[in-house]
Amino acid sequence: MASFVPTSEETLEDRRLYTEARLVEVACLDCTAVVGVKKNSEHHTSIQWSADAVASCPDLAHRTGGTGGRDRFRACPRMLASIDAAVRDGLVPVGAYDGY
Repeated sequence: MASFVPTSEETLEDRRLYTEARLVEVACLDCTAVVGVKKNSEHHTSIQWSADAVASCPDLAHRTGGTGGRDRFRACPRMLASIDAAVRDGLVPVGAYDGY
């Protein structure tokens, strides 16, 4: 259970901007998964996985979630390669010009 649930409009808008602003849809070059991607810098990549994307990714489907370890949250290498390709092709802008 969350210890803090934002209720003010300003806080809710900040949360929306942080999690959704400037997301670009990127499709995996291997499977049918589509994720939302934002790159605030060359070294920072935010990936938002929907339930459909998780279900579509064979790499994530083969992982066992029972251990509760970090491997469960490790990114799919094929999706990372697809994101890198989208960045190289200029489809995903790099830089947090708006603070988000």
